[in-house]
Amino acid sequence: MKFASYNIQYGFGLDGIYDLGRIADNLDGADIIALQEVTRGFSRNDFSDMAADLAAFFPNHFWVYGPACDLHVDAGDEGFPPRGTRFQFGNMILSRWPILSARTLLLPRSRTVSKINLQRGASEAVIDTPEGAFRVYSVHLDHVSPDERIRQLAYLNERINAFPFEGGCVTGASEFEIADLPLPEDYVILGDFNMVPESPEYCSFAGTREGYYGRVPRIGTPVDALAALEGYAPASYSWVDPKNHGKRMHLDYCFVSCGLHGRLKSAHVDTASVGSDHFPVWVEIGG
Repeated sequence: MKFASYNIQYGFGLDGIYDLGRIADNLDGADIIALQEVTRGFSRNDFSDMAADLAAFFPNHFWVYGPACDLHVDAGDEGFPPRGTRFQFGNMILSRWPILSARTLLLPRSRTVSKINLQRGASEAVIDTPEGAFRVYSVHLDHVSPDERIRQLAYLNERINAFPFEGGCVTGASEFEIADLPLPEDYVILGDFNMVPESPEYCSFAGTREGYYGRVPRIGTPVDALAALEGYAPASYSWVDPKNHGKRMHLDYCFVSCGLHGRLKSAHVDTASVGSDHFPVWVEIGG
């Protein structure tokens, strides 16, 4: 199974052009896709419904959209945008196989004064794959505060580990004559974490590297797929500054549960893509 994660920056590429077609081309061949910075009703991209437009490029995929932020938009003087338009900002998951259930986890945030702080979320999907059901999360963390990211990661890890006991978006579904949903322990977490490898927030999530043994996989602690496959180079990056291409950082990740650690086959960042200021992270998991 091939996974891809891509922060698509409202659809704008490194050249400043809005083009969902090339974003879809960059994701061709992915079985499961996690997207961040997907919007509806945003003035910067002419109020596009990015979720519906992106889904149209993947007619053979199921999809869910989880807007963590939702705001009223005033109607335009000439009827555009129309009355009832809402600005939504969130994550999206597309899957070649049925998405049995989905929900959006709202991550902790603090009130800022002069710097924008949108409500961030983690979109959760339980997917029925040929290898059995497992969970996929599309995540987007705060871009300014390491302290806020640590709080968000602590909350996310708590919810992920509690899932087998709490369940997903519904339990006791038989009352509605719906089959009980599976409660898979294994998961894949993809997204824009806005942190660099070995930073305090990274270590709070993946565990601190021990000087001799390195990182020993532990139940309840997510495993960085790229690190597990020794895929980091000294100059690894997944984001560039559109105004200064020499400024680069690795901000995007795929983490997996310990149960999937031994099934990791490959991982890389596609730095040839130009559809966003971020680059797609690809991970392959075997049967």
